[in-house]
Amino acid sequence: MTSTVTAAAVSKNFGAYQDAAVRDPVIITKNGRPRTVLIAYEDYMRLTRRDRRVELTSSLSDNDLAAIEASEMDDGLDHLNTELTGKHAAD
Repeated sequence: MTSTVTAAAVSKNFGAYQDAAVRDPVIITKNGRPRTVLIAYEDYMRLTRRDRRVELTSSLSDNDLAAIEASEMDDGLDHLNTELTGKHAAD
């Protein structure tokens, strides 16, 4: 369960909050407003892997476009299509 703490509390007992962040994110507030989040390194790495490079389709060659158009999703990965379309099972 995510916890919310003040920056002053984190400053006084950083080790405890660092340990807590390994289990769940810790939201750190400043002047009563969320300002930063302390998360486990593994969670950070997972999030950074999700970064995607964006290119204009006009910069792709005809061969690249043909390969994309001919591509097919592997069985069992249909859930990725919902991520692309923005539609979720609950919609």
